[in-house]
Amino acid sequence: MKENHKVPFGALGVVLAIGIVFGDIGTSPLYVMRAILNALPAGQLTRPEYILGAVSCVIWTLTIQTTLKYVIITLRADNKGEGGILSLYALIRQKYRWAYILAGIGAATLLADGIITPAMTVMSAIEGLNTIAPHIPVIPVTILIVLVLFLVQPFGTGSLGKYFGPLMIIWFTMMAVMGLSQIITDFSVFRAFNPMYAINFLIEVPQTMIMLGAIFLCTTGAEALYSDLGHCGLKNIRISWIYVKSALILNYLGQAAWIINSHHVTPDVNPFFAMMPTWFTFVGVIMATLAAIIASQALISGSFTVISEAISLNIWPNVKIQYTSDIKGQLYIPSINYMMMVLCIIIILTMRSSMKLEAAYGLAITLSMLMTSVLLFLYFVKNNKPLWYSMPLTLFFVVIEFSFFIANMQKFAHGGFVPVIIAGFLVFLMYSWYNGRRIKRHYTVYDPVDEKYINQIVKISEDTTIPKAATHLVYIVKANNRNFLESKIAYSLFKRTPKRADTYWFVRIKRTDEPYEFSYETTVYAPKKIFRINIRAGFKLGIHTDKYVNLIANELERHGLVDLSSRYPSMQDVIDKRGDFKFMIVDRIFRNVHMDPWRQITLGCYNIVKKLTTSDTQMYDIDPSLAVIETVPLRQADHTEEQLRELLLQSDETLSDTQSVE
Repeated sequence: MKENHKVPFGALGVVLAIGIVFGDIGTSPLYVMRAILNALPAGQLTRPEYILGAVSCVIWTLTIQTTLKYVIITLRADNKGEGGILSLYALIRQKYRWAYILAGIGAATLLADGIITPAMTVMSAIEGLNTIAPHIPVIPVTILIVLVLFLVQPFGTGSLGKYFGPLMIIWFTMMAVMGLSQIITDFSVFRAFNPMYAINFLIEVPQTMIMLGAIFLCTTGAEALYSDLGHCGLKNIRISWIYVKSALILNYLGQAAWIINSHHVTPDVNPFFAMMPTWFTFVGVIMATLAAIIASQALISGSFTVISEAISLNIWPNVKIQYTSDIKGQLYIPSINYMMMVLCIIIILTMRSSMKLEAAYGLAITLSMLMTSVLLFLYFVKNNKPLWYSMPLTLFFVVIEFSFFIANMQKFAHGGFVPVIIAGFLVFLMYSWYNGRRIKRHYTVYDPVDEKYINQIVKISEDTTIPKAATHLVYIVKANNRNFLESKIAYSLFKRTPKRADTYWFVRIKRTDEPYEFSYETTVYAPKKIFRINIRAGFKLGIHTDKYVNLIANELERHGLVDLSSRYPSMQDVIDKRGDFKFMIVDRIFRNVHMDPWRQITLGCYNIVKKLTTSDTQMYDIDPSLAVIETVPLRQADHTEEQLRELLLQSDETLSDTQSVE
């Protein structure tokens, strides 16, 4: 079954998109102009040429980076309606498998952004109260809100989601009205639409790179916009962006008008709140806080989706995933939630103000945007787009994003190292996991499933002197070819304590590049006795082994191909006669393997990551009460039996010589 997951276009879809997609970019007016003022030379804070030039840079960044790159071009690179950097990688990985490192960097930096955003947006909103209540404890209030935000995740936020759209519409409308209230006092700010103001500003202003770092903050939510394509749909995002962008630009122009005509501008003033009427400030702060919470919620949910996709693409350990509702895509990952919560609180306590957080914000996301640009070029090439189109377009965006990256690197020592360290650690986890699995596959040996192999299993099944392991014994296998099984399976079945069962199942689950595909094929090795099932599950469905096996086994029973009833005589009078299932997971351990040092280090890191993050039952999502984990050597010792006999003889001769000397 293949599903083309498209979200229908309509008024409700547009409202949904406004509530989900634009939270991050929609809260950027809280801090962008303040960051620009902080980067301007002393005494030049109200200079019209500088303020109009800065706002012109913001307008054209939103136009080129967000509108052109993401809304018009990148959103078209969808995978059956799904978006995001990992969906983009899934489209090209068959041809460019090495690009996993680009996708990993992009995903890791998105996660780092998701950790910093709640701290940044919530603290910026709460700081707005300083204008009317200077003694408000910003840090404790921010931590309290962030704690509540993360702690409610296990209960699901789907029921609240219906309010996000209307609240964000009110937020954007409020920003547009605030901007217009200042613009009507100075229509000259519309000159900022002229790109020459932006060009002249970047040429004239001192410390251009620092200024670019501040300007980049206006587009930090663009990457998340692409990630939410599957939740909201292409047309809904494009239509809603017209309204959102208009509101953003009006607010930025309004802030510019207030700055130019104000006589009370200092580097630490926040024009967003300062231009509000005093009677409206409290309402404005409440709305800003709600918008910050919605933006943070969107990024937290987006982080869960990114990890879920990374698991399915084999670049992240198979950690526990919970589904908080029946709605597709509503999921919760406890380990990621609490990791993000702890890091977010540490960042708040360390930085202690949103102005300092600005230094940590933006650097990671520029890397994610760069990775998307390169992957987009590979996508163009794979789909035979002409080079005269794809190469100049890619270079255009890469030059812009690399300029922003260099600009944000100026912040490295002042807090920019925080997201880089977080992203670097996450990339290390991804690299170790992906390559550790590849190394283990390299040392895999396969046995043919021939008549001799099948007959041996049948003999064990009929040997009543062997204690019965289960009515149905399910082995998780990885061999692509249905006529082969890994040698570790034979080791478990024959060489260790033989495993007697009435029915044997060899199950392989392959995650596909189509988000919601589910299909399977069955091979009968021995009628009603031995089966091979190859399952294809989309990368957004994930692996749920016991559920899939039960679903397929019931289907096979309806067709008379298998008997699922219990074979224990004492269970014949029980109402539920269904036989018991046991799932066997055979893991290979690092022992007696000779390989180069780099592979040893990578495999060692893989084993550490696996111990710290997941278990085999979690990886395959099997009920722990039904799972049995067995371990076998990764590879048998390199010595042959003849070599071992020769070594033993040499040892005996040495021992005899020693005894004769004594």
